[in-house]
Amino acid sequence: MKFKNKKKLVTYLNLLDQPIKFNPFVFSRSFLLWAALGIIGGIMAGLYWVSLEFLIHQVTFFEGWTVIPVMALAGLLAGLVIHWIGDPGEIHLIVNNIRFNKGKLDPKNNPSMILSSLLCVAAGGSLGPEAPLVQVTGSTGTWLGKLLRLKGESLRSLSIAGMASGFTALFGAPLGGSLFSLEILHYKYAVEYYKAIIPAFVASCFSYIIFALVVHLGIGPIWQLPSYEMASKLDFGYAVLFACLGTALGWFFIYCTKWLKSCFSYFHAPIFVKTLIGGLLLGIIAFYFPLTRYFGHHELNELLSEERTMFFLCLLLLFKILAVSITVTSGWRGGFIIPLFFIGGTLGLIVHQFLPGISLSLGMVSCMAAINVCVTRTPMSTTILLTTLTGFQYFVPIFFASLTGYFLAPKVPFISSQKVKTSEE
Repeated sequence: MKFKNKKKLVTYLNLLDQPIKFNPFVFSRSFLLWAALGIIGGIMAGLYWVSLEFLIHQVTFFEGWTVIPVMALAGLLAGLVIHWIGDPGEIHLIVNNIRFNKGKLDPKNNPSMILSSLLCVAAGGSLGPEAPLVQVTGSTGTWLGKLLRLKGESLRSLSIAGMASGFTALFGAPLGGSLFSLEILHYKYAVEYYKAIIPAFVASCFSYIIFALVVHLGIGPIWQLPSYEMASKLDFGYAVLFACLGTALGWFFIYCTKWLKSCFSYFHAPIFVKTLIGGLLLGIIAFYFPLTRYFGHHELNELLSEERTMFFLCLLLLFKILAVSITVTSGWRGGFIIPLFFIGGTLGLIVHQFLPGISLSLGMVSCMAAINVCVTRTPMSTTILLTTLTGFQYFVPIFFASLTGYFLAPKVPFISSQKVKTSEE
């Protein structure tokens, strides 16, 4: 081997003197970093969930008309937290920062997000804890990356892995949580962020294990749907049919929320006034329809446990959509994934009364998948999440329903920061 440059020869000889690092596995030190992030995320999610259950247990003592002042007071307190500590933002801000702020989620928003979301969710707001957990664990990934002086895609990947750990801890689906953390960022070009998929997988697995140990979580479906056996190939067509109805309801939810947002924008008042008004409205709805209160984690099983009239189910569906929209637009904090599943499940129960010969489980999961994908643009992760949460063993019909919701969704996404920005992309 000839070297025309003496410096190159010296460099080559120095390399030969270095000890050979033998590692026959894909395993690397990065694995330990991702695992540590998952452990931290699992602990944070576990503590959040334990705190949330404690507060919910205290609030459930208030029933009947007392839910109205309780929810109004909770709205006022949450608004004051946001007013004094700072606005933690919503899901669109998380998406925007991951895509256009070099993958950085600011941890300084966490105190406001934790306190305000605990008050809102525990009081009975129609949003769930998934968005606050994603913000807190994702920003923890950013903080850890900055501590290790990571930059560029490495920092973005760690933030995404943190998001996945928080989402997975709540839903108990490491694969679905990991894919959701990618799909929610950019519904058309999620593949651009697939460098983060292995970090997200590792963090999700460790987060789920820790969360299960902290809260004594059982492994299995949380919604007890009737057993389902595929009767014929027409079931795929029924899945698409139900999905069309679920997608139409998704459109209705989107425009209902936009209309209420424009109504609240007319009030040039501090945030705590808006959250107070939101709390009053939510309390009134919860007084007449208790099943609209909270985010639907336990309420869907309660809905399945008794026979309901068509009139009741239609009113429940309408007022649940209204409750979720008010919660989103009045400044209350939380996530809308589980509430959308509840809305879709209620629609499935209504459709089943018109078509009793078709499986109730097929109708419910198809509507649940379609409405969630229509709003969030997450067909892959929604399919996996519903398979995990419902125990529905037939993967393909849910996927057909998810794709239907995706391709029939409005061109302008509900999460505004999912829009394509060609100058950045």
